Amino acid sequence: MSSGAPNHDNNSSPVIQTVEMHTGGEPVRIIVKGYPQIPSDTNILAKRSYVRDNLDHLRRMLMFEPRGSEAMYGALIVEKDLPEASLAVLFMHGEGYSTMCGHATISLGRYAIDYGIVPPVTPLTTFTMQCPCGPVKVKVQYENNKSGAVSFESVPSFVDADKLNQSVYVPSLNKSIPYDISYGGAFYAFVDVGSVGLDFKHSSMAECREIGGSITDELRKTIKLSHPDPSASDLEFLYGTILISSEGQQLCIFAERQVDRSPCGSGVSARLALEYHQKKIKLGEAKRISNPLTGSVFGGQATREEKFFGVNAVVTEVKGNGYYTGESKFWLEEGDKIGEGFLL
Repeated sequence: MSSGAPNHDNNSSPVIQTVEMHTGGEPVRIIVKGYPQIPSDTNILAKRSYVRDNLDHLRRMLMFEPRGSEAMYGALIVEKDLPEASLAVLFMHGEGYSTMCGHATISLGRYAIDYGIVPPVTPLTTFTMQCPCGPVKVKVQYENNKSGAVSFESVPSFVDADKLNQSVYVPSLNKSIPYDISYGGAFYAFVDVGSVGLDFKHSSMAECREIGGSITDELRKTIKLSHPDPSASDLEFLYGTILISSEGQQLCIFAERQVDRSPCGSGVSARLALEYHQKKIKLGEAKRISNPLTGSVFGGQATREEKFFGVNAVVTEVKGNGYYTGESKFWLEEGDKIGEGFLL
């Protein structure tokens, strides 16, 4: 007689346990148990490379259908190598592994307290989270035995001075599109939504995704990015294109045309750095950034100037809310080729 529980003896993968959350509608799948051992005597960028080179089949299994979707985003807790950090994390999605993820950081802030990694302090719990882009200071509101809104102080954000007020020819549009490059833990191209013939009230997500992705494709072919930290060559890639409006809206199209349901936390940091450079905002001036499709909102501000490996940068603070949606267990049965993961 069956016990009612599946037998895992013939699984083709370990049983992986996750905590499911979302920030501003963008999912966060936090991997908490079951991942194979990752060498602990390496720095976080080496861990990222190891996971990419040796365990990528598990990313595909967890991020792709039938367990995930093109919008899925994951966070893998790994052993820290930064003494002041309370935890370290690698970020993953449908295309690969990102260097920073603001919406995931917001959800991870609550998770770290609620699952006992960081002891709570009333009314505000502060700790450092080690990300591939560097240490990120996280602040979590904690009152009446409950975690709440989360803010993070990201790594220094800066503009690429050689890639401001530039343009790129996009064949599918048959015209050149003006753009600015800014960094907020990852590099983004910022493009005014009106310059590509779209507007957030009437244009579809499919139109925004296709045009944003086409701009990213052309820029990846034609520009070379440089990070001021000589040891951070792994960060020298264009993560995506962010379509923006003067009303404080932005839509991030990243990786392989993945559309962020949130305002994009690292993209908010990059936009704050860009607008501070353009003298559109002042230090300490609160900014409200929203996603035009979901209506989700992040707050942000540039808090101070800082030299970052010789580059003029600003430290930014981004604030939002993460919410729990459940807990899961995932595995791959032997012989299930489709279950290895696919995207349509």
